[in-house]
Amino acid sequence: MQSAETVLGVLRERGRRGLPLRELYRQLFNPQLYLLAYGRIYANKGAMTPGVTGETVDGMSIGKIEAIIEALRFERYRWSPVKRIHIPKKNGKTRPLGLPPWSDKLVGEVVRLLLEAYYEPMFSDLSHGFRPGRGCHTALRKVGETWTGTTWFIEGDVADCFGSFDHEIMLSTLAERIHDGRFLRLMRNMLMAGYLEDWVWNATLSGVPQGGVVSPILSNIYLHRLDDFVEKILIPQYTRGRIRRQDTAYARVRAARDRAHKRGGRGFPHKRGHRFQAAEFRLSVVFS
Repeated sequence: MQSAETVLGVLRERGRRGLPLRELYRQLFNPQLYLLAYGRIYANKGAMTPGVTGETVDGMSIGKIEAIIEALRFERYRWSPVKRIHIPKKNGKTRPLGLPPWSDKLVGEVVRLLLEAYYEPMFSDLSHGFRPGRGCHTALRKVGETWTGTTWFIEGDVADCFGSFDHEIMLSTLAERIHDGRFLRLMRNMLMAGYLEDWVWNATLSGVPQGGVVSPILSNIYLHRLDDFVEKILIPQYTRGRIRRQDTAYARVRAARDRAHKRGGRGFPHKRGHRFQAAEFRLSVVFS
């Protein structure tokens, strides 16, 4: 059995070269990946928070990992619906949060490790959200270092981002590079596991699980198409010329300044009327 580092390294190389994956599901049988996943999430605050089954990290063992692998090997593993609670937001509204059982968290972290290793080399260098070693601070640093000539920005927001993703688009996007029916079925079952609210089961017809460990990487895979569209189509289509278009009013003031310098410096000949006096006033405002 290969080590977890070896498996993830092979996936990174295939992602860097743009090669498809055909036997990704078999990697879920590797216990080394579960030990690595356990080491990453056992100390999280939510590890002791029970889901609908009451299972937590307490009582974790090698035997539990072997039972999960056995169920996955024969495609008998079933995702449990998440327990939904609502957390207050600063604006007075609430945000739904899903609490999956511990086994689902562990399997989800293994899936996240596999998907992140493969897709991370493909993501845009301008993307900073939910990526290893990146975040708000790296995005701001990039802006400060490279966007020094920018005078205004456009801010956009995807309303209900996690909750509005189309399942079929999500699965078809995965299927473009992951040619493994068993793995795609596992992803479909996870997306459609539903949630319990007040002990009533509700279907999840869209979106990725709120609070699920796989949700951030699935969101990045989904939104990577938007990054590609902006960088490869929108920017080349609307980037025209080699210099920024000049402001007409500013150009008139600058021309008046140049004419004034040719006539002997900052002074303006008053015999030409009030036009030059107005230009001198505008110049003093702009260049002061």
